[in-house]
Amino acid sequence: MPDITYAAVRCGICPKACRIQPGQSGECRIRVNVDGRLQTVTYGRPCSLHVDPVEKKPLFHFLPGTPIFSLATVGCNLHCLNCQNWEISQCDPGELPAYDLPPDKLPAAAREQHCSSVAYTYTEPLVYYEYTRDCAQACKAAGLRNVIVTAGYINPAPLRELCAVLDAAHLDIKAMSDAFYRDVCQASLAPVLRSAEIMRETGLHLELSNLVIPTLNDTDTHFRDLCRWVVGHLGAETPMHFLRFFPLYRMTHLPPTPAETLTRARDIARAEGLKHIYVGNLEVPEGEDTFCASCGQPLIRRLRHTVTENLLKAGKCPACGHAAYGVWS
Repeated sequence: MPDITYAAVRCGICPKACRIQPGQSGECRIRVNVDGRLQTVTYGRPCSLHVDPVEKKPLFHFLPGTPIFSLATVGCNLHCLNCQNWEISQCDPGELPAYDLPPDKLPAAAREQHCSSVAYTYTEPLVYYEYTRDCAQACKAAGLRNVIVTAGYINPAPLRELCAVLDAAHLDIKAMSDAFYRDVCQASLAPVLRSAEIMRETGLHLELSNLVIPTLNDTDTHFRDLCRWVVGHLGAETPMHFLRFFPLYRMTHLPPTPAETLTRARDIARAEGLKHIYVGNLEVPEGEDTFCASCGQPLIRRLRHTVTENLLKAGKCPACGHAAYGVWS
């Protein structure tokens, strides 16, 4: 029989648009050209399965105090020098053991752990797109809610398709700087901001985070630009989590973020009009507490991802009746 020569395949999931030769993968390591067809080789093969508090995602305005079934396969289309999960995000599919969990088995697995929601998290669930989508469809049909924790580096069309079966998203905006994305993540800023706008347009519950790295994205200008963009494009009640950096992976030469930097970020966010601002990876007074966007009364108190007091009444402030942004039941 004559030899069959297969063509290269262009991946359309993310803006990198990898042109993948037969037998090779894209930058994410898991989208592979198999005999001229693009396949996600980790489909149904998560490397991580855990039950987390939903606050660990972090999501503070989505079913607070509940457990969430969390899963990931290996792979990511970004290569952040500071990645906290680099052991799984930056490895090849064959380097780690994996579970056998096809989408149709996921709802029962979540129910067994007393979880009413599922998170696609830890690495980048957008690169194992088909598995994330099919799992979300199966969970939605079973009455479970779906959450994605993501860097948002995806093209608009597949994102809109995925949003149709999601309930919430936590999006990491790493910096309001294209140079930062290029030098630290091997990516670019504009697609991430576009993803945030699409998530808002399609009705997802949306929360944001910004990992504050000393000397790289910790200036007043950065905080101000970020918060102004969020208020102007997503709304003042969009929750923002400023997270403390710890030296990891290929960025061990920088120190942890000082507490005063994070509280300064919070002060600037308040001045720019954001209503729900949190400090993560560090205990500071009221850093994890939720306050009414209208009257300022405390609504939810937290300590280390644990809800210690929830004063909401049917999703509203008990003092003034303002409907708090979020999914509460």
